[in-house]
Amino acid sequence: MKVTLKNEMRKWLSGPYVIPFDGESGICVFKGKEIPSQVDRKTKKLVMILPEIEQGENVELEIKSASMETSQVRCIDNPDRGVVDIMIGEQYFSSYHYGKHVVRPYLNPLITVGGKSVLRPPVSEEKEGDHMHHRGVWVAHGDINGVDNWSEVPGRHGWTVHQEFIEITSGPVFGRIHERSFWMDPSKTKKICEEERIITIYNMPPESRIIDHFVVLKATEEELVFKDTKESGLLSVRVMPSMQANRQGRFENSYGGINENECWGKRAEWCDYYGPVDGVMVGISVFDYPENLRYPTWWHIRNYGLFSANFFGLSDFTGNKKISGTYILPAYESLNLFYRIYVHKGDTRQANVPVRYLNFLYPPQVVKS
Repeated sequence: MKVTLKNEMRKWLSGPYVIPFDGESGICVFKGKEIPSQVDRKTKKLVMILPEIEQGENVELEIKSASMETSQVRCIDNPDRGVVDIMIGEQYFSSYHYGKHVVRPYLNPLITVGGKSVLRPPVSEEKEGDHMHHRGVWVAHGDINGVDNWSEVPGRHGWTVHQEFIEITSGPVFGRIHERSFWMDPSKTKKICEEERIITIYNMPPESRIIDHFVVLKATEEELVFKDTKESGLLSVRVMPSMQANRQGRFENSYGGINENECWGKRAEWCDYYGPVDGVMVGISVFDYPENLRYPTWWHIRNYGLFSANFFGLSDFTGNKKISGTYILPAYESLNLFYRIYVHKGDTRQANVPVRYLNFLYPPQVVKS
């Protein structure tokens, strides 16, 4: 099978690319060279790490019925520790924390060039730090049916309780963690809703790691009322202290806004937070997706390092209490949210964040097969 890809609008930077595929296994040949390829049987697609393609260039892909033997992205469950460790090649990349002691599951660290993480290590009240509930990359909301599933105030906060892993996959192109959890009240006796979280980690080099983060919230018990509050982020990030904009770092949004005065409470397709970690300039972007609720999202993003996509806190963001971001999800329906996380070397321009975002939305087209 051969397909032709047309890359018309801008340079394609090497990254994940998918085409429809109904086979059991496949390897792609790009300009005479085999490239990492992996079948996603659930979606019936072939996923590859497609090399760079210049603007205006057409390239031919040959797909052969074969499989790559090595697993370059490995997701290793450690139930005794309550973590899934993630390896890319021989390098440790991250861990997904889900154990019984965890208030809400989260990713931490996220390691890029030089072994540097872009995330603040988890803190406790005994350690120096603020906002102990900022655990890394996590999902939370401050008022859902009257329950605070954002903070970690003892006796008052809700919980996101791990139930099972639907899938843990390793492979040459991607690894995947698909988890099912219950959102619970502070006593852990009342179930508020169900969550499925699907995290796909791609076989990208340290200077340009890519994660797809998909969340499904299901109103399994009754309607869900997400109250208007800035204390929310259905994708939330806390960056390394040295990266904070009130220290040595900086952040930008897709409209060119800089730091809190120009980005907090503003809508944008993406935000990018970067700064030095032990002398190495690194960063992390979150990309919103057009099918998400209230796209482009508002951002609860702070100079002290918090970074969350929040489309609920409109009264705070606008300064007008007559404007409400409260959202009601009817009983037995679902809210689906998809974000791409880009962990990179350098600042926004050095990491080509605007091009990466447009590559995410508008990849090369299949014009002939």
